[in-house]
Amino acid sequence: MEKPFAGLKIKWPDIPAILEELAERQKPKIVYIAHQIAGDITGNRDAILKICKEIHTREILPCAPCLLFLEYLDDSIPKERELGMLANRKYFQQGIINELWLCGPRISDGMKEEIALALKHHIPIKCHNPALQLDLGRIIEEWKKTK
Repeated sequence: MEKPFAGLKIKWPDIPAILEELAERQKPKIVYIAHQIAGDITGNRDAILKICKEIHTREILPCAPCLLFLEYLDDSIPKERELGMLANRKYFQQGIINELWLCGPRISDGMKEEIALALKHHIPIKCHNPALQLDLGRIIEEWKKTK
C-alpha cells in the first residue's frame, strides 16, 4: 500500500505551524478602509459605503468604523473627532485588522495617522486607489526617519 505523504520532508514540530497557516488562509481577511471624512462628510460617507459594498466577499470583510462613529460623533468638533480617532487606534493595537486599504482621492491627515499605526503594528498597506501609491511611499519614508 502506498503512503500518500511518504515523499514529504515535514517533521512533526512543523506540522502545527503549517496547520495554523492553512487555517489562517481560509479565514476572511479584515480590511480597514481608510478614507478621508472631513470636507464633504456625506459624500465621503457614501463613497466609503460604495467601496465596502464593492469589496465585501467571503474572502474580504471591510472594516469602516468611521461609518458608525459618524452616526453619533461630529467630525467637525475636535473633541468628538479625537474620540473617533482613539477608537480607531484600538482596531490597530488589538490586531483586529489584517490589511489597511487607502481609498479616496487623497491621503488626509487622519489617514496618515492610520498609515503610521499600520506601520507600527506591521499591518500591510494597499492602495485601493493606485494614484495614492506615490504619496504612500513618501509617507512611509518620512515615518522611517522618525524611527
